[in-house]
Amino acid sequence: MNGLHAALLGLIQGVTEFFPISSSAHLKVFKTFFGIPTGEETILFDLFCHLGTLLALIIYFRKDILNLISYPRRLIPFMVALVPLIPFYFLLKPVREALSKPEYLGFCLIGTAAILYGASLLHKKVKETLNLKDALWIGTFQGIALIPGISRSAATIGAGLWRGATPFEAVRFSFLLSLPAVSGGTFLELMKSKSHFSSASLSATLPHCLIGFATAAIVGLVVVRFAIPLLQKGVLKPFAGYCLIAGILLSLYL
Repeated sequence: MNGLHAALLGLIQGVTEFFPISSSAHLKVFKTFFGIPTGEETILFDLFCHLGTLLALIIYFRKDILNLISYPRRLIPFMVALVPLIPFYFLLKPVREALSKPEYLGFCLIGTAAILYGASLLHKKVKETLNLKDALWIGTFQGIALIPGISRSAATIGAGLWRGATPFEAVRFSFLLSLPAVSGGTFLELMKSKSHFSSASLSATLPHCLIGFATAAIVGLVVVRFAIPLLQKGVLKPFAGYCLIAGILLSLYL
């Protein structure tokens, strides 16, 4: 990987993270096309890219975050939604490893398209607030989205809509839920992979990580300002169509 590759991948992360099209799948596909390793060598880089868009999301939702912290009881649904991640992280490990190969990403993107189509076609009576059972349902779909190519935001937004949330609330809950989920996942991956990084390899990788982080954060700050309001209007079918076409083409090509 060189500096140009790092900036390009940071750009891809910044653009795709806030749309329900699986940023991780896009990163892996572009690495495959450019011949960039997708194993342990780029784990740290991927984590830095995700931290860049995480920073952009924190800045965007800063008022909501302060509001939740000020009233801790409002954090309970998010805590409940995080519970399924723990068993899914371990139980789905064989599945995640098997489906992490690029040739399977197309099928998983088709699965994301199915979730989005289902959510956009569903007409359920809207609830004023989501209860703890709804939060657990959303968290279960977030656990399923640990499978590479299944968009986390598509899964959680779709689950929220299926439980009767408005598009505005489903999107808000989904992205606020991503803050602890992505932070925790990043920490676990760092702990799991730290043994693979010597001081020499880390010093060689760190400049590219910083480029990816900065690019993802800057681009993310721009994209998030119109991506989330668009999703909160209930615009899902175009992304379902994109995932379906991209999934079919990838399946045929790879």
